[in-house]
Amino acid sequence: MAIIKTNIKQVFEDLDSYRNFCREFGYRFNEADLYNTRSGNYKQFQRFLAGQRPRNQWEIDYAKYKERQAKGFRG
Repeated sequence: MAIIKTNIKQVFEDLDSYRNFCREFGYRFNEADLYNTRSGNYKQFQRFLAGQRPRNQWEIDYAKYKERQAKGFRG
């Protein structure tokens, strides 16, 4: 029984870490992506855990926004 409780606790800790990562780097948070190696967001999270720098979506989205502003789009 203790093993099951520690496994459940670990899943929730991983979920919190993944949510914080998504919030910090601007990724869409979806609980179903946790442990899904096909998910691009989860792959970036794995890079982050491995000590590599993941892509920062906030910076990418801001650059796209500034580009649209320069072209005269509103929004």
